Amino acid sequence: MLPECQLFGTVGCHLCEVAEAVLMPFVEHGLLVELVDIADSEALFERYGLTIPVLRRGDTGAELHWPFDGEQVVAFLGHG
Repeated sequence: MLPECQLFGTVGCHLCEVAEAVLMPFVEHGLLVELVDIADSEALFERYGLTIPVLRRGDTGAELHWPFDGEQVVAFLGHG
């Protein structure tokens, strides 16, 4: 069972689009990823404004910061 995740990013963020593309095969295999726009929250913008995109596990709160590839996502989702 894959953990639910959030991907923190914002509109017009090229790296966020790349991160979404990296995650797409996982989504197609059942991974639930909520896209969170940090521009909607001052607190999130302050926390993630310089580090997006960031993938966060909903179950553990663990975070995977960009850059990441498919292998790193597998490892990130696998331990928890």
